[in-house]
Amino acid sequence: MTEHTDVLVVGGGATGAGVARDLALRGVDVTLVDRDGLGSGTTGRSHGLLHSGARYADTTPEDARECVQENEILRETAGACVRDTGGFFVQLADDDPEYFEEKLAACESAGVPVSILDGDTAREREPGLAADAERVAVVPDGVVYPSRLVAATAADAREHGTTIRPHAPVDGLTTDGDRVTGATLADGSTVNADHVVNAAGAWADQIAATAGVALDMHPTKGAMVTVGVSGVDTVLNRCRPASDGDIVVPHADSVVLGTTSVEVEDPDDFVESTAEVERVVDECSALLPDAADATVDRTYWGVRPLYSPADYGDDARGISRGFYVLDHADRDGLAGLTTVVGGKLTTYRLMAEATTDLVADRLGVDAPCRTADEPLAAHDDPERLDALVAEFDAGGPADADVR
Repeated sequence: MTEHTDVLVVGGGATGAGVARDLALRGVDVTLVDRDGLGSGTTGRSHGLLHSGARYADTTPEDARECVQENEILRETAGACVRDTGGFFVQLADDDPEYFEEKLAACESAGVPVSILDGDTAREREPGLAADAERVAVVPDGVVYPSRLVAATAADAREHGTTIRPHAPVDGLTTDGDRVTGATLADGSTVNADHVVNAAGAWADQIAATAGVALDMHPTKGAMVTVGVSGVDTVLNRCRPASDGDIVVPHADSVVLGTTSVEVEDPDDFVESTAEVERVVDECSALLPDAADATVDRTYWGVRPLYSPADYGDDARGISRGFYVLDHADRDGLAGLTTVVGGKLTTYRLMAEATTDLVADRLGVDAPCRTADEPLAAHDDPERLDALVAEFDAGGPADADVR
């Protein structure tokens, strides 16, 4: 079987679904394929933090500014896909007070709203907070439910004409001379397309390689641990340079503890280390002591789709969490292919907009982006959102206790 579409999007995580939606809203015919259920890669295996930008303010201010913008947009357009909790950046007794001051100044410079509470006042708001919390920076962090977000985005794309095909793995991209012409799927069918968007995340290099293109991907695994601690209403971040076990993301009757950062060669084949889990629990318990002896509901790992064409040293934490839109016509002399890599769940809409702007230009489409202003499908209907999650097989461990 052979079908034709204007644009084939490979990868049904948040970014791929976002690209499909943005293109569809601009009147482009789109087919979206994913090898498993939607969001089954990095999207559904995150810790579910809706970034305020504070985490990046002192290291990559541009990333922080993007997070501030997209945080506000998602609060307006994503409804029950997000939860407004606020966030604390916590200085414990052993933490460097100068770093806390640097974080405050960086947040103010990057436009991240921030205020300060002393430890006693912070514990009145979050009684489970560590007794040696000396002060906290209050920022507009929140929680995003990845399964609902990707399902709502895909449903919106479908309502505007996109064909959504989960469980449709790509065998390889097809080419004709110096142009990508589509892809063959594992079921033997072919999708011909005027343009292909490679939004396969940590697997983007594998997709690109089928067309002879090399990508400088450096996937890193991160361990997440969900434990049964109830009553936490605020995202807790350790106010220190990024390290293992420095974030607690609240759900209704549990919290997600994260995370680690270990580079892996194959995003499908890596060790799920018990030592990583123990380290995450131990470190996060410094912020939230009740986590130390809480029941572990589940553990899972996500693989970050990090891209770095430059040397980043010995620590993969040095790779930017910014995103890249790669035009392979300019980069590799191969027309008809665009790759989007890197980034964060919080900025998925912005990543999709930047990708769609490029693709639209290549296709001669001059319609503007509308995704910052139009709410997602079923955004205000949790029951319908969860039905869409089931329909698209989009359920992941990050928010399994919410649905």
